Amino acid sequence: MEFKSLRSQLLFWLLAPLALLAVLDSALTYRSAQQTATIVQERMLLGAARVIGEQVHIEEGVVQVTVPPSALELFASPARDRVFYRVSAHDGQLLSGYFDLALPPRALAAEESVYFDSVQRDRPVRVVAFAQPVFAAPNRGPIVIEVAQTLERRDELAREVWLTAIWRQAALLVLVALFLWFGLRRGLLPVLRLRDRMLGRAPGTLERMDATPVPHELSPLVTAINDYVQRLDSHMSAHSRFIADASHQLRTPLTLLNMQVVYALRHADPAEREEALQAVHASVKHSVRLVNQLLTFSMAQASAGEHTQQVPVNMAHTVRQVLESLAALAQHKGIDLGFEGAATEVSVLAVPHLLQEMVANLVDNALRYTAPGGTVTAHVIAYANGLRLGIQDNGPGIAPSDRERVFERFVRLQDDHSDGCGLGLSIVREIARTMGARVGLESPPSGTGLLVTVDFAPLRSSVPPSVVLLARPDALTPTHLAALTNSVV
Repeated sequence: MEFKSLRSQLLFWLLAPLALLAVLDSALTYRSAQQTATIVQERMLLGAARVIGEQVHIEEGVVQVTVPPSALELFASPARDRVFYRVSAHDGQLLSGYFDLALPPRALAAEESVYFDSVQRDRPVRVVAFAQPVFAAPNRGPIVIEVAQTLERRDELAREVWLTAIWRQAALLVLVALFLWFGLRRGLLPVLRLRDRMLGRAPGTLERMDATPVPHELSPLVTAINDYVQRLDSHMSAHSRFIADASHQLRTPLTLLNMQVVYALRHADPAEREEALQAVHASVKHSVRLVNQLLTFSMAQASAGEHTQQVPVNMAHTVRQVLESLAALAQHKGIDLGFEGAATEVSVLAVPHLLQEMVANLVDNALRYTAPGGTVTAHVIAYANGLRLGIQDNGPGIAPSDRERVFERFVRLQDDHSDGCGLGLSIVREIARTMGARVGLESPPSGTGLLVTVDFAPLRSSVPPSVVLLARPDALTPTHLAALTNSVV
């Protein structure tokens, strides 16, 4: 059962056990009412039998039985009951009453009584048999007096007792429900006040809530809200900074592009126009790259906040595809672009298009920051605890003190004169977080350039025999990497 109201839910789970207990108690009450009504009926039957017994006497040696009206008046009631009686000698001889009334199941001693159920003229009856001694003729033995009554009055009395108890329980349950309702209404006032405090806050307010005035039970909720507010504040601040930085980064090339177009329009000299158009073309390419990287970064951030489905992806095949797509750029700059890795399939769990974007950004960064005539090499190496992707170049490199800072958005080092946008490594780290990978920056064994590593978790426990294995991920140092890349195809 679903409830939209917390008060209704609490009230239900408090009253439901009480109602169940009330039903169980009503069944027990009905049984007790039946027993009470039976006891009342039996006492009336025994009283009538004793009244009849007091009238037994002997005249001229003959037992005389007189049934006084008071004996039958005991059973006067609105119920349509019938009363039967029988007076028998000790040997069972009928002295008075109904001859077809059943005899007691056993012989009775003087002053002894017994109750039993029987059927009299197709109607169930309750019978009492009482042994009345005859003091004037003790040798005759006791006289057995039987009085029987149908069960209508007994059942009616049981129902009356039961219904009285039921109405009392129902009234008590209603009172309990009312008290619970008022108690829950008052007890939930702190929740309503907390709601009012949340609704009363100005739009955009991300201040922490004070947990002092709330009950202890609501403190975890306030703590969770404050934690969420803090995370939301950090996210919104980062989002605002990203929008501000992106606006600034877009405003600069667009302004420059506008100036170049104006310059081209003002000069009629074909050479100067050609120079301006070349500058416009370069600015447009830079702006297109910046917009594409902004979109990629936004896509990586959105994927990090969702449960993106990851599938096995052939890392070596992905790297080869990226290198083929960037081969023209490498050739244009005169850079030796190569790949060293396993010839067999080496797979990782990843999002295919995000993995390709990450590898493309790493290789593209290396190409842009490497001088003409340099080398850029991609490595794919599997080891016992996972897989490592490495992109190594012999460019200017990054000082150890700046290696963490370059992962921030739009950060470009002071001596950076390339046409980069400052988003490449930020995109790489966001995509790596999405896939549970770890990005690191190291110096190559040669000491010149930069080695960017991305470590992935293992896809499965077994690795193809043709792939070189290391015992631990932290054992994959730049020196090991250089030795391994020389030992694989």
